[in-house]
Amino acid sequence: MSYGGSSSGGRGGRRLEYGRTYVVRPKGRHQATIVWLHGLGDNGASWSQLLDSLPLPNIKWICPTAPTRPVAAFGGFPCTAWFDVEETSLDGRDDIEGLDASAAHVANLLSSEPSDVRLGIGGFSMGAAAALHSAACYAHGRFTNGVAYPITLSVVVGLSGWLPCSRTLRSKIESSQTALRRASALPILLNHGRADEVVTYRNGERSAEILRSSGFQYTYFKAYNGLGHYTIPEEMDDVSKWLSSRLGLDRSRG
Repeated sequence: MSYGGSSSGGRGGRRLEYGRTYVVRPKGRHQATIVWLHGLGDNGASWSQLLDSLPLPNIKWICPTAPTRPVAAFGGFPCTAWFDVEETSLDGRDDIEGLDASAAHVANLLSSEPSDVRLGIGGFSMGAAAALHSAACYAHGRFTNGVAYPITLSVVVGLSGWLPCSRTLRSKIESSQTALRRASALPILLNHGRADEVVTYRNGERSAEILRSSGFQYTYFKAYNGLGHYTIPEEMDDVSKWLSSRLGLDRSRG
């Protein structure tokens, strides 16, 4: 199932049109809803097909498509992107306005889910970075622009990604006991290939280290030997097992 896009703000006050959103309905009892964010230049369709094949009948997946915008890393060439990016690393300049807009879009997608359903965000590459920004906003209780973060997250998954706004994360989380409590209770799974040539393995490793030192003590990091900037069945099997465990899924189909 899919439905059309919506618009949101971006850098410079431009209106950005989100693309098509693909929804994978749970095949069993609905226990969790996870928004999954694709990588740079991709769309929600390919990930929705992959996620639909996982042995997770109790999860509803929402796979939105990012707006098409000029991307600095491509010399201003437009493509689908959750935010503007110059380099896919912790050390690049952060498009905070774009990150906040994407985090708000994701929170909006999750805001109408039933109250007894647990909520999560996952993503690949740039999508993983956007998911981690949402994790920081949730723990802090606010988006970077000061607007209150409206939902409660139970899990976050990042594949082959990096942590944006890493230089300010610790001070945000240490700003209140509530933020520290939320961060310390949020399970985060980060997976990364040692042969990743787009977002280097060290960026993934450092992201996990910074998350842990900033208070996200339930950050799990797994390396995959020989894996480049893509996913493999072994990795998705690990993701499925981790989500089942963290969310307490019963794996029933009725």
